[in-house]
Amino acid sequence: MPTISAAASATIQAPAATVYGIIADYRDGHPSILPPNYFRNLEVDAGGTGAGTRIRFEMRMLGATRTVRGEVTEPEPGRRLVETYPDSGARTTFLVEPVVGGRAAHVTISTRYENVGLPGWVEWLLVPGLLRRIYHAELANLAAVARA
Repeated sequence: MPTISAAASATIQAPAATVYGIIADYRDGHPSILPPNYFRNLEVDAGGTGAGTRIRFEMRMLGATRTVRGEVTEPEPGRRLVETYPDSGARTTFLVEPVVGGRAAHVTISTRYENVGLPGWVEWLLVPGLLRRIYHAELANLAAVARA
């Protein structure tokens, strides 16, 4: 059973608390950083900020659009936020670490999941590169929103 994983990082020129606040705000902040070519219709089903938030959105990838449901936890509030997608078992982690004396934040977005059979091997070949491209776009959007 192949494990599919991908990550991308960037340094954002804004304080870590500001950056984390954008990521954790699923009503206004988080939707503003999602690349529209891949994500649409982010809806909050419960909560809205950080742990306890339940979301759903449409994701377009590899020529298909699917609805994804996620649950948000904060294993390290203010530093690490995790979206878990029960239907697939995938987990996306947002890690925000202060750098440059707290004036900037190093942000890593990473996803990890397993898939079985031939679809798993196809995803193992194709998905990591695509996710990295998506995450670089998301990090660029995050930098723009954090500076505004």
